[in-house]
Amino acid sequence: MALQLWETLKEAITAYTGLSPATFFTVLALLWAVYYVATGLFGSSDDHIHQRSTAFEEQMEPLPPPVQLGEITEEELKQYDGSDSKKPLLMAIKGQIYDVSQSRMFYGPGGPYALFAGKDASRALAKMSFEEKDLTGDISGLGPFELDALQDWEYKFMSKYVKVGTIKKTTVPVTERDASGEASGAAETDTKPTEDGPSQTPVTESEEKSSPADTKEE
Repeated sequence: MALQLWETLKEAITAYTGLSPATFFTVLALLWAVYYVATGLFGSSDDHIHQRSTAFEEQMEPLPPPVQLGEITEEELKQYDGSDSKKPLLMAIKGQIYDVSQSRMFYGPGGPYALFAGKDASRALAKMSFEEKDLTGDISGLGPFELDALQDWEYKFMSKYVKVGTIKKTTVPVTERDASGEASGAAETDTKPTEDGPSQTPVTESEEKSSPADTKEE
C-alpha cells in the first residue's frame, strides 16, 4: 500500500512539475533551508532589538519630582548643567530658574542647547546666539524683536517646565575708600559758605531800637 502511494506521488510530481522526484525534493529542501536561515536572521535581530529596548527601559528611571531651590547665585546654578546625572538639569530665563530635566536630550550633554544649561541664557535665546559672550541674563540694549522672541521663550518655559527658584541679584559692595570719599565730600559741603563776602549777623531787638534811623534830629 505504501509502495503504491509512493509510485503515485512520483507520477504526480513528474506530471505537475516536470521534474524528477529527486530534483523536486532537492529543490524543496533548498527552499526550506533558505527559509530557516532567513527566519533565524530576522528573528534574532528582532529579539536583539527587543532585548536592547528592554534594557534601555530598565535603565531609564522615572524622573524625580522637581526640587525647589529658592534663591541661588549664578555660580551655584552652574552645578546643574547636566554633567552630574544625579542632579536636576536647570536653566534660567530672566532670572527665573526652570527644571528642564525632561528635555535632557536637548539641554543635556551632547544636546543642541547644552551650552544653555546651568546658566541664565536670556540674551542668547533672545538673539538665538550660541556665542559665549551672550550666555548671560543681561538683556540691556536688545531690540523689540529680540525682546519679543525672549518673551516667547519665557512663555514656553512657563507652560512646559516647573519653576524651581530665582537667581540672586548681586550687589556691588561699597569699599572703605568710597565710603571715606563720600564722608569727606559731605564734610566739605557742610563747611563751605553759601555766599561770598562778609557774613551777616542777626540784629537783636535792642539794637533795632537804638539804630540811627529811629532817632530824631535835634
